[in-house]
Amino acid sequence: MTVTLDTANAFPGTDAVHTADAHSFSAWHDLISSSFVPLHVRSSDPEHFHGRLRSRLLDELSIIEVTASGHSVHRTPSLIARSDRLYFKLNLQLAGTGILVQDNREAVLRPGDLALYDTHRPYTLAFESDFRTLVLMFPHDALDLPAGSVGRLTATRMTADTGLGRMIIPFMTRLAENLDVLSGPSGYRLAHNTLDLLSTMFAAELDQAPDGPDRRHEELLGRIHRFIDANLADPELSPASIAAAHFISTRHLHNVFQEAGTTVAHWIRTRRLENCRRELRDPLLAHRPVSRIAGRWGFVNAAHFSRIFRSAFGEPPSSYRRPAGHA
Repeated sequence: MTVTLDTANAFPGTDAVHTADAHSFSAWHDLISSSFVPLHVRSSDPEHFHGRLRSRLLDELSIIEVTASGHSVHRTPSLIARSDRLYFKLNLQLAGTGILVQDNREAVLRPGDLALYDTHRPYTLAFESDFRTLVLMFPHDALDLPAGSVGRLTATRMTADTGLGRMIIPFMTRLAENLDVLSGPSGYRLAHNTLDLLSTMFAAELDQAPDGPDRRHEELLGRIHRFIDANLADPELSPASIAAAHFISTRHLHNVFQEAGTTVAHWIRTRRLENCRRELRDPLLAHRPVSRIAGRWGFVNAAHFSRIFRSAFGEPPSSYRRPAGHA
C-alpha cells in the first residue's frame, strides 16, 4: 500500500490556513497523531481511505476541520501515559454522524451537535461513513472552570436548539466556514473569545444538573471562583478574605478546594498567571509593560512574578511575550 502524505502545510501556524491530505490510512494515522494527541485508528476499508485536515493554531487554541472517510480513533491508557499536557477537545459535527464514548457515557452527534472530551482519559470517537467535523483543542487551564467540573460534561451531546447552544453553536459553525479570516490580532482575540463563550455554555450546562449535595457544592465553588476572578487584582486576596465573603470558615474553604483536587493558593496563582500569560501574548497589548500586566493581576513583586512565571511556562515573561507586530 502506497503511503502519501502532503506535508507542505501539515503543521498549523498563525498566519494562514494549513491543509494536509492523507491518501492512505497509515498516513492518516501519522497525521492525526501529530496534529492532535497520539491515537490508535481503525477502519473497515483502509484501502479506499482519504482524509484532509484544515487547521489554524491561534496561541494555544488549535482549530482543525476534519474531512475523512469513515473510521474510528481510540485514546488508550498506554497512549495517555506518554502525554504531559492536559487538553480538552470539542467536536462540532458538520456533516455525517459520529459517536463519542467517554466516562461511561455515549453521545451520538449529528450535524449541528457538539460534545466535549478529555485527552487525559480514554475515549473512542467513531464515524461509520464520510463525515466532516470541526475540532477545537485547548489546554485544561484555558477555561475559567475547574477541570473536574467540566469533566462531568464529557460525551454529553449539546445541541443548537436548546439553551445557550442556540447562539454559540451557530457561531462555531461560522467559525468553521471562515478559518481563513482568523489572523493577526483580531484572530487572536476571537480565539480567546471563543473559549470564553464555551466556558459560559459549559457553566450553564453544569447549572442544569439535578439538585443535591454535589450540586450545592458546585454552586458554592462556582461562586468562590467568580469572586476570586473579580478580585485577582487585589494583592491582599487570601483564603481568610474569601471565606469571610462567603460566610464560611477557612477550614471549610480549604476542604471545598481539596475536594476539587487543588488548593486555594494554587487556584489564585494559576488564574493570575493565566491572565498574565494571555495579556503578554495579546498583540494589541504589546505596548503595555510587563510590570504593569503583572500588577494588574495582583503581582506586586516583579522578581517574584518573573520567577513563578518561568516555573509555570518555561521562560521569563519578557521572552514569552509575542513580538510586536507578530500575527
